[in-house]
Amino acid sequence: MAEIDIGISKDNREKIAEGLKRLLADSYTLYLQTHNFHWNVTGLQFRELHLMFEEHYTELAVAVDDIAERIRTLDVAAPGTYKEFSKLSSIVEVEGVPSSLEMVDILTKGHEQVVKTSREVLLLAQEADDESSAALVSDRMRIHEKTAWMLRATRK
Repeated sequence: MAEIDIGISKDNREKIAEGLKRLLADSYTLYLQTHNFHWNVTGLQFRELHLMFEEHYTELAVAVDDIAERIRTLDVAAPGTYKEFSKLSSIVEVEGVPSSLEMVDILTKGHEQVVKTSREVLLLAQEADDESSAALVSDRMRIHEKTAWMLRATRK
């Protein structure tokens, strides 16, 4: 394959890709958690939460593909195993089936963590003048900030 020449140095591409790998791992872990909670939620808000969680994990499924493809565009291999994701992710996995209120709290924290990871990656992309990665990460931040707000609103 021809050498990549997109105006970003190899060193910067690798730094950005490392950040995107962490974002991918956080997003995939949050996807799995959200899907798990969709399957296992019970209680008075069952229907509302079941449908909301489905919307969230469906959006995350598209997001992980976008993030992985951006990593590949930077000419770096994207992680794709649970083992790799567990090493890279900042999101704490839960055991068992929490109550519906705990699910909301756990997912809120997960979305907030993705925002924090995104902020770190955004700085790397901006420093390297990588507008494509910056735009992707900025969009992810906006979506996760809004989702965390919506989840918090269900607790009031």
